[in-house]
Amino acid sequence: MPEQRFSVSLSTILVIGAIGLGTVILWQVRSLLIIVMTSVIVAAAIAPVVDQFERWRLPRWLATIAAYLGFISTLVGVGLLIGPTVIQQIDTLIRRLPTFIDVLRRLAEANTERLGEEQAALIREFLDFQALGRWVIGSTQNLVLQSYGLTRNILGSLLSVILALFISGYMVADSRTLLRGLVQLIPQPWEDRIAAQMRPVGGRMGGYIRGRFLVSAVLGVATTLGLSLLGLKEYAIGLGAIAAVTNLIPFLGPLLGAIPALLVSFSAGGWVPLWVLILFVVIQNVETYVLDPLLVGSSVGVHPLYQLLAVLGGAQLLGIIGALIVPPWVAGATVLLENLYLRPKLIAERRQMVLSKTAKESVAAAATEAAIANQ
Repeated sequence: MPEQRFSVSLSTILVIGAIGLGTVILWQVRSLLIIVMTSVIVAAAIAPVVDQFERWRLPRWLATIAAYLGFISTLVGVGLLIGPTVIQQIDTLIRRLPTFIDVLRRLAEANTERLGEEQAALIREFLDFQALGRWVIGSTQNLVLQSYGLTRNILGSLLSVILALFISGYMVADSRTLLRGLVQLIPQPWEDRIAAQMRPVGGRMGGYIRGRFLVSAVLGVATTLGLSLLGLKEYAIGLGAIAAVTNLIPFLGPLLGAIPALLVSFSAGGWVPLWVLILFVVIQNVETYVLDPLLVGSSVGVHPLYQLLAVLGGAQLLGIIGALIVPPWVAGATVLLENLYLRPKLIAERRQMVLSKTAKESVAAAATEAAIANQ
């Protein structure tokens, strides 16, 4: 058997080394990378507004300033209107969380006693209510703190917010020059192909994030009103804010947002927990079958499984911020995949089928003519 030898060229080694070094550098500056990724998403979301102002004969720099002033004014107005109440209610919720868990534990033990001694002993053998209560307290408190921490970080990390807005504003104001400079680094014929995809990529990323924020705002208001009507007015705005923040995360968000509300509902007693559960089931179905198709629509362009993987992968790498910013980037990347690979591949396959069919018809026609001539 002849001896097989494998050789690696110097250029391959250099490329692998450069990729490894680039990965390490990107990981070291991941905080800046998150700001840049967020800036691109914000720029993609605001760009259509700036384009509309520009169509109204405003200079692009002035259109950018007007759009960002409107955006910042809206954020500040919402923060001043509900921010203090949200912070106060979530602080109260965190302090009383052990009490809510204790109520739930005593309820579970009381219902267990009604089953009879044998069944109660069997359930206690498999379920340690004390340990389960401690786990639920830890998990729920972590969820509330993460949602609360995300809100506080967004409002409190002033430097990062200003930097992200400044970078995104510069991207929008000088987008044509920036994109032209980036695509010039790509060799032909890919330069023209990539340049043609920049607007569709930005459109899909912006459409996705605008739709998600709008859906989350609607669901946050609906959750607040629903919980207020069900007798949980003391925590309704805080729980609605948590539901709005968690709903920014596809698939997992609605479930995560329902957990704190369900825990609080047990302290109210009666049928309130059941009504709260029904409320979140109705909200989830309205989101899935009405709001998402209407407000997000086809802007995602990604199979739900890949969206879920993007959410989980982003959360694993960058935490809750990653779960928010990775899906729109995946949605944008699908545009490149569709337009630069899948669509040309489909066109080539159809062309090949037509050519094969034409060739077969030509051969059949030639065979028929030969048969007629032989007769």
